[in-house]
Amino acid sequence: MNINSVRRFILRGLTSGLGNKDVFQGPVSGMDPAKIKRVLLCRPNGRLGNQLLLTPLVKEISADFPNCKIDLFVKGNLSRILFKNYPQVDRIISLPGKPFRHLLAYMKVWIDLRRYSYDLVVNVIPNSSSGRLSATIARGKFKLFCELPDGEHLPDDYMHMAKKPVYCLRNFIGEGYGGDNDKPVSELDIRLSKEDLEHGARVLHDLVGNDRKTISLYTFATGAKCFSKEWWMEFYDMLKKRFGDEYNFVEILPVENVSQIDFKEISFYSRDLFEIAAVMANTEMYIGADCGIMHLAGAAHIPVVGLFSMTDPRVYQVYGNNSVAIRTSEVKDVGEIVDRIDAILRNRRETAN
Repeated sequence: MNINSVRRFILRGLTSGLGNKDVFQGPVSGMDPAKIKRVLLCRPNGRLGNQLLLTPLVKEISADFPNCKIDLFVKGNLSRILFKNYPQVDRIISLPGKPFRHLLAYMKVWIDLRRYSYDLVVNVIPNSSSGRLSATIARGKFKLFCELPDGEHLPDDYMHMAKKPVYCLRNFIGEGYGGDNDKPVSELDIRLSKEDLEHGARVLHDLVGNDRKTISLYTFATGAKCFSKEWWMEFYDMLKKRFGDEYNFVEILPVENVSQIDFKEISFYSRDLFEIAAVMANTEMYIGADCGIMHLAGAAHIPVVGLFSMTDPRVYQVYGNNSVAIRTSEVKDVGEIVDRIDAILRNRRETAN
């Protein structure tokens, strides 16, 4: 058992009974949206995808409580980058990425959490022990732990990690799960500026050196989510055969500087997440496994073909912009995936015309 597993085991034991008295049971009474001035979102996780999955909730809260400021209780420093274009986001309260190496700093953040008082505290993910603990410790008039009640008629997509807290918030403030006219949940959004998009277009054009449209690939993923080189080579060869005469391909590289297609295509790497998103935003679609970069592509508002080998797409899939999630175990061969991609690209061409 590694040190993170030990930490999670201890936290689960300490927090198993916390928050039960505050579990959502129905619309709350006595909440005046105009008086909600300070909101805390508890999501102490430092992964890129998990923090991007917060953006629909931040947008929902900003719309429901237009006079409020939002604090984020997170881990690491990514939120300071990802939410820089969200003026409603105020304080970023961040735990160190490696708590046992920075124990005093880790403890200080937890103590500092009591310094502030909130009108609404939200534990975004109900099964997060540290999230539950932080929401319990924080001082708040209203608290929402995002636990959906048994027996309720829930939306079909309530399991999605970005959508569940939005649905819980809507019902918590009395809108029901759909809200006004069953409005859809917002897509992930990194809020690229016009300047970001123009910069991304220049970078992409310099990479490919022509005016053809481009498909972006990301062949890496962590652990068991990463498809083998053999799988990617077969898939890449079919993509190249079907679309190579009409489209460029650009492979977005991870910090590990590895390629499951052995660097056969033009590659791009940047330490700037906004630059990566802006480059992808200028491509026709993104293809890759379930990972943080997949969510970044979704937040850049392009079609995403998410390849799921082990994680549940009902929880993590990118939605909107004609995106699809494909369980690779359920397809007979990669040709079926290529056919799905072809359909999306044809739809893009027809819509553009």
